[in-house]
Amino acid sequence: MSLETLVEPVPYLVDNPNLLGGFAPVDKELVVDQFEIIGRVPEDLNGMYVRNGPVPRFAPEGKYHWYDGDGMLQAVRFERGHVQFRNRWVRTEGWYKEDAVGRNLYAGLKARMPDGKLPDDAMKNTSNTDVKFHNGKLLSMWYRGGAIYLNDPLTLETLGTLTPDPRLAGLQISAHSRIDERTGEFIFFAYGNRHPYMHYGVIGADGELKTFMPVELPGARLPHDMGITENYSILHDFPLVNNAEALKVGRYSLEFHPEWPSRFAIIPRNGSVEQIRWFEASARYMLHVVNAWEEVNAQGQTEVVMLGTPYAMPKQLDGSLDVKRLLFTIGTQSMDQELYQWRFNLDTGETREGVVDDVFNTEFPMINARYQGYKNRYCYNVLMGKMRTVEQPRFSGLVKYDLQTGSSVAYNPGEGFWFSEAPYAERDNASAEDDGYIVGFVWNGQEERSEVWVLDAQKLADGPLARIILPQRVPHGFHGTWVRDAQLQGLE
Repeated sequence: MSLETLVEPVPYLVDNPNLLGGFAPVDKELVVDQFEIIGRVPEDLNGMYVRNGPVPRFAPEGKYHWYDGDGMLQAVRFERGHVQFRNRWVRTEGWYKEDAVGRNLYAGLKARMPDGKLPDDAMKNTSNTDVKFHNGKLLSMWYRGGAIYLNDPLTLETLGTLTPDPRLAGLQISAHSRIDERTGEFIFFAYGNRHPYMHYGVIGADGELKTFMPVELPGARLPHDMGITENYSILHDFPLVNNAEALKVGRYSLEFHPEWPSRFAIIPRNGSVEQIRWFEASARYMLHVVNAWEEVNAQGQTEVVMLGTPYAMPKQLDGSLDVKRLLFTIGTQSMDQELYQWRFNLDTGETREGVVDDVFNTEFPMINARYQGYKNRYCYNVLMGKMRTVEQPRFSGLVKYDLQTGSSVAYNPGEGFWFSEAPYAERDNASAEDDGYIVGFVWNGQEERSEVWVLDAQKLADGPLARIILPQRVPHGFHGTWVRDAQLQGLE
């Protein structure tokens, strides 16, 4: 084992459920290559699993929300049965400012912002939410939107920010941008509290900005994700907003307007403002898209199909929407989701929509990344368990959906385990869409330790093939990605 302590943050303990147990911060950046392993790591699993998440370096000022912590990349490299773990904070502009004074400087999500300042101005871009591989670099991103940080995929060193074009300066680029592995393009949207409230763009495989345009919205919205197909991009305008009066005094106060439709902008990937088409659907709210693709229906018409995991819409006794319950669910990190599908008919302008699965409560969907934007058969979602406290969701297992047969398989090892979003990792010389593995961090609350689990994607219910015991806790986090060995070597 080699151990590398690069910084010495101030140690602290806070009586807050989002800073205890599997949430508790760590204070060391490590490089480790020897482990206790239960089972056997497959030798045909080659590449890197990296996940982003919040790890506050300094004690928070006042209230702390799980989303507030500084971004930390946690990576596991697999090479012919050998494993290496490393972790490193994303060195954002805010990280360096706090490093210089040795304490927290920024208000968090639960704090009242300085009077007269919108949240876009007052909060630190922690780059703690998602991570993607593009143009030879790891791109770390923040859920509120902001500058994208470039990180070395081998050392995790922060290299600066993504600045391919001055038109992107100051934009709040969403954490949930998409990469088409077949073209190498990075497709993104940006949003905020100022007109026109959204922008859309495409960065080519060479890192150059190819397409950029404003997307006019009726007002400030809270979009979270987007979808792409081979030829189109889908942007979201859901009827969830921040109360305008609350924003003026630096507060968050969510409003949901069931009388407004959900709206979806269908844009030719490298099109123009004039080619944007809006489709309407029922009022809902969604965080994450599974995938999207194009299909020709039985009438010979082209449809854009999008699959996602929106919130289930709670009903009152009279059948009307229970808005207060929906807002409570969204605001307290609760998860009550459905697997859902929208079909946008490009010939008629009509939308068809409906539930695909309302039995399993699943979120954080992942697919074989080679199928991003193209019709896929399988997706792998985190199974959301019952809430234990108001502050904590519970990622209790995994579910594999077969979208062709409509079947699903769930795996839950029992009480005390917390999963991470677990990407699909294809095996060497894979012969099918699901011929590979599911890889992810798991918090073992029974032993109070973090592990890396490797499961056979075709035999998910059999449980892990290998459990790699880590020497340090990996605090609960958000999104991750799988980078194939050929990508790391620059061969793809």
